Amino acid sequence: MSFFAAIERAMLIVERIAAVMLGVITLLIVVSAIGRYLVAVPVPDAFDVSRLLIGAAIMWGFASVGYRGSHIKVDLFAEILSPRVRRITDSLAWAVLLGFAILLAWKMNDRMLSALKSGEATFDLRLPAWPFLALIVAGAAVSIVTIAARLLIVATGRGGLEGFEPIDMQPEAGRRDVQG
Repeated sequence: MSFFAAIERAMLIVERIAAVMLGVITLLIVVSAIGRYLVAVPVPDAFDVSRLLIGAAIMWGFASVGYRGSHIKVDLFAEILSPRVRRITDSLAWAVLLGFAILLAWKMNDRMLSALKSGEATFDLRLPAWPFLALIVAGAAVSIVTIAARLLIVATGRGGLEGFEPIDMQPEAGRRDVQG
């Protein structure tokens, strides 16, 4: 299995983890709202659990964005550069993003350790907060790996972001353009 195939397979797993967390959050909020308004019994800790899980879902999504590069960017300047200079510029930008991800993972790890030591818990059920924060730290750690993989790909000239940017421009399989 090639490096690219392995990283693509890993990215599918990362994206599915983020999607499952978003599904759990949605289900939790809907069930809690229905319980609150129909039978006056909301799901205990729905707010705390959903806010912690949304942080985890965001970090796992950040890992996907870190590889795919499908974040908001302005590349007017980069478009006029030669391919070699653009690769250097892109590599520098990805290196800065990697540095940010490392700092974010480090600070989130400190936050998780703080919650573990202090015994921080949710309000109603007194669930420990650190496992939720550990999910966030895991997402940040995965984002370091995915950003480093993209940096390696860009820096070695084996690819850029072109395959991911014009998604809406790629022809769909079996689609016929109708002239009218």
